[in-house]
Amino acid sequence: MARFRILSLDGGGIRGLISAMLLIRLSRERGLEGWLERADLLAGTSTGALIALLLARGVGLEQILSLYHDTSRDIFDDSWLDNVKDMGTLIGAQYHSDGLKRHLQRMLGEARLRDLRKRVLITAFDLDNEHPRPEKRRWKPKLFHNFPGRDSDGAMPAWKVGLYTCAAPTFFPTVDGFVDGGVFANNPSMCALAQTQDARIGRAVALKDVALFSLGTGSSLLYVKGKRHDWGYAQWAQALLGVMFDGTVGIADYQCRQLLGGRYRRLAPAFAPGEAFPLDCVDRIAEMVAFAERVDIAPTAQWLRRHWR
Repeated sequence: MARFRILSLDGGGIRGLISAMLLIRLSRERGLEGWLERADLLAGTSTGALIALLLARGVGLEQILSLYHDTSRDIFDDSWLDNVKDMGTLIGAQYHSDGLKRHLQRMLGEARLRDLRKRVLITAFDLDNEHPRPEKRRWKPKLFHNFPGRDSDGAMPAWKVGLYTCAAPTFFPTVDGFVDGGVFANNPSMCALAQTQDARIGRAVALKDVALFSLGTGSSLLYVKGKRHDWGYAQWAQALLGVMFDGTVGIADYQCRQLLGGRYRRLAPAFAPGEAFPLDCVDRIAEMVAFAERVDIAPTAQWLRRHWR
């Protein structure tokens, strides 16, 4: 029986709808009623972080799913005037973050990380730590958390942390110097597992006592053909974000699988060959819903019954 249970939620923009639907379907399985309440740590990146924060705030899964249905067009609102000003996406982010900020403030209210019902771990990347000593000034990954201790982020407003982790490069502007944690951990599973070794959780948890369920937002079977690519900035620009995000997902999956063995479960269903769902494909919600309904969740439900008790 696991003593410490982790739910890790990938980034993926609007595809977070798929994650929300899979969580709902799993919660309806026999013997899994209320299984999310038994999670000890909710870890998330970008859209996965929003789900984690909302769950930790006590927002129900159906309400979270409605958030994707009802607000996605407002969040990914790209006016023609903005496109003219930014020359498409050449010199400016694709979207403003005003809509996302408004909905996060509405859903999370005045709650700070310390007010949440669950421990959370949220990824972001700090572009400038503003250290007064030049030799220590740098950019670095940032893991926001509400564990006790000297470096706790418990005083941070939950909505603001949500805005930081969703600032995907080229899609949204930076916020207070932070960008999307997906640049280093689009799958935050390994970050969450490392957190179990921190004494601030009471005492470090032995790996044999950890169960970790990692949930993706659907994976695209993408690749770059050819053995040699003499590319510069312009050629790499389109592919680089995808390579970076998918690369961090894959390595975290490998590391957790090696460390936890059967106590680790990853559900990241692949889309059909040649099919991709961009982070902002708000016009394809019906397709994503149909995809999530077809996913075979039986093996994952069986794993949860065995390891999530």
